Amino acid sequence: MHHETWDAIIIGGGSGGLSAALMLVRARRRVLVVDSGAPRNRFAAHMHGVLGRDGWSPLDLLATGRTEIERYGGVVTPAEVVAVAHDDSGFDVELGTGDRHRARRLLIATGLHDELPDIPGLAEQWGRGAFVCPYCDGWEWRDRRIGVLATGPMSAHQAQMLRQWSPDVAYFTNGAELPDDTVAELTARGIAVERRAIAGTSNDDDGRLSGIRLSDGDTATIDVIFLHPRVVPNDGLLLSLGAATVPGHGGAPWVEVDETGRTSVDGVWAVGNVVNPSASVPVASGAGNVAGATINADLIEEEIQTALAAAEAAALTPRS
Repeated sequence: MHHETWDAIIIGGGSGGLSAALMLVRARRRVLVVDSGAPRNRFAAHMHGVLGRDGWSPLDLLATGRTEIERYGGVVTPAEVVAVAHDDSGFDVELGTGDRHRARRLLIATGLHDELPDIPGLAEQWGRGAFVCPYCDGWEWRDRRIGVLATGPMSAHQAQMLRQWSPDVAYFTNGAELPDDTVAELTARGIAVERRAIAGTSNDDDGRLSGIRLSDGDTATIDVIFLHPRVVPNDGLLLSLGAATVPGHGGAPWVEVDETGRTSVDGVWAVGNVVNPSASVPVASGAGNVAGATINADLIEEEIQTALAAAEAAALTPRS
């Protein structure tokens, strides 16, 4: 067990956390990044729509980012954070290893996790034959047989988006009723509406998705399925610090941040999917860039005030 003090501790080593760390280490700040090694996009073989890195493995991007940060003297450690606490002078961070660290500022970029519908075989296809983002994966499935699973109010819109990548799109309601106007909009663009309940996925001999098994024994042949899973922020540390929340995705409470990622807790920032479920890799990276620069500015302001107080104290001290 040891206890070190850092200018900033960043919890979460995804694109948002590492981007913030890079800004801070280049500003000659002592930075510790603590990462559990389980980014949301670890199930994806490739990233898309990331300028200059289109087609890269997301894990390769993070490995490159860690190397860049360490080149400037930053420290990246694989560990879980089990507790955080704060007082007027900073933050105490306890790791699962038993190590304890002290920080002047804290940035939390712990992401979110996806809760998939309880459909047999679906979880095994996640990131392989089941996806969420048309912009990320639509091109790779262009002109193929695309299924869209109804999971919420935006699912019909997801199907309409995917229609521009393929003329063969089927919308699976899984037994749920649809408003007449939604059915009319889907069928008007040639999107088939499958109303029967789903029993599970069907795979080929190599384990690739080949269809959706329906409750009556039929199988609808598709090559890929898109859906909106339930997204749950990994915000336990933020809530333990007392961060304020606002109604967010699906009406659930999400931690509130300003345009720089600053939370309601003095000295705490948050970026990426933990506060923004729509944040892609570029969006999270940009938020981390802004947060890192803002944290550095905040530290500078503190140092100015400390220097002024020291100068005033020295001026009041009688000379012998």
